[in-house]
Amino acid sequence: MSAAAILATLPLAAGAQSAPSDTVMIADGTLLDVVAEGSVNRVPDIATIRAGVVTQAAGASEALSANARQMASVRAALKAAGVAERDIQTSNISLNPQYRYAENQPPVITGYQASNNVSVKFRDIAKSGAILDALVKQGANQLSGPDLSIDAMEQAMDEARADAVKRARARAELYAKALGMRVDRLVSLSEATDGSAPGPAMMIRTQAKDTTEVVPGEQQVGVSVRVRFLLK
Repeated sequence: MSAAAILATLPLAAGAQSAPSDTVMIADGTLLDVVAEGSVNRVPDIATIRAGVVTQAAGASEALSANARQMASVRAALKAAGVAERDIQTSNISLNPQYRYAENQPPVITGYQASNNVSVKFRDIAKSGAILDALVKQGANQLSGPDLSIDAMEQAMDEARADAVKRARARAELYAKALGMRVDRLVSLSEATDGSAPGPAMMIRTQAKDTTEVVPGEQQVGVSVRVRFLLK
């Protein structure tokens, strides 16, 4: 992980003079600013995939009705597979006319296309491929994703924070030793979250047995900290 350091020598503090109450007097020493990054790797345990149904018919109501029937089968398949209601969310519903275009003539409506998409959160990635196959059999004809995430993200972030602080302290000790000094104390600390750096992408692939497999890969969670130490 990269780290940067800035040194600033402080003047000797005034001896007998009193300071205003809002002024903090710092003893003589050297300020060292260190920027360090910490990270941990996690295998994503949640996959979000968008599934949808697109239907066409001569009339708008027919297209919408056919779509509703097909989507009902898709939702039933999700429930039968054990996907909770809270993990199924409608993301888009649309109904659009379809046109035929001819030269020097106004467009003519030839039918209507209805679309209904849901966002599905899979909490067991190992089972998600089989569920996707079931959705397609029940009428889903649009699939996109997956988006991967880590359920216990805050825990992973805390581990990355601890790693970043450890690296910052080690770097401060290194500089202090090289300067013939010692780390006296920490002066300040601030954090800039890097969030989830993309690891190997999650993939959807077809296995030899013609079943879909979702491969989660690995994701890196990183945190950057800026720490100021006082060296003496």
